[in-house]
Amino acid sequence: MNAAPADQIRLLDVQALDVRLSQLAHKRTSLPEHAEIESLTKDLTQLRDLLVASQTEESDTAREQTKAEQDVDQVRQRAVRDQQRLDSGAVSSPKDLESLQREIVSLAKRQGDLEDVVLEVMERREAAQERAAELTERVSSVQAKTDDATTRRDAALAGLDAEIAAATKEREIVAGSVPADLLKLYDKLRAQQGGVGAARLYQRRCEGCRLELNITEVNEVKAAAPDAVLRCENCRRILVRTSESGL
Repeated sequence: MNAAPADQIRLLDVQALDVRLSQLAHKRTSLPEHAEIESLTKDLTQLRDLLVASQTEESDTAREQTKAEQDVDQVRQRAVRDQQRLDSGAVSSPKDLESLQREIVSLAKRQGDLEDVVLEVMERREAAQERAAELTERVSSVQAKTDDATTRRDAALAGLDAEIAAATKEREIVAGSVPADLLKLYDKLRAQQGGVGAARLYQRRCEGCRLELNITEVNEVKAAAPDAVLRCENCRRILVRTSESGL
């Protein structure tokens, strides 16, 4: 294949732009904000789960407290009624009086036990409320950090996307000035050779594989016509000659 030396040099410009685009694409996917947001999102999910559990516990203990207070009230009302019967003198039978007095004593003990239950439930409810309040603050804090990281990530992405768009446009313009057959070979080699399809020959060294040409290869390059499209014997990339090739 033959191509004007100027066209081959322009191919190096295309290669430089392709390297730049690859670097920008890598930078786009490896922004530190990506990992930061992922970590914060995991923390936020865990905290929200804990918050829901605390809120559920608070709700459950609230119902439990209401039920316990109702039980206390029922026992208290019954004790009041029994005491009123006792005080009224309506019960005259000694046996009935004794039974009523035992019931009042039993109800007093029952009321005391139930009031202890109410206090225990109230303590658990208060602990759940405090835990929920703490978790709410932590969720808000982590959410704020996540929002900040997201804003920074989006700004960085917008800047990179602008650079990518500009480099892509420039690449289209430069590639459009390169002969189609040469560009086709370059794109094929670039796909095969890790993103580098053309390399400059600098001081008798291929900048694609970083290997220096031996004397036989140097003589072959010297003997080649200026418009001949050469290939590196080691990496098979297009080898572009310049004034700094050291020939």
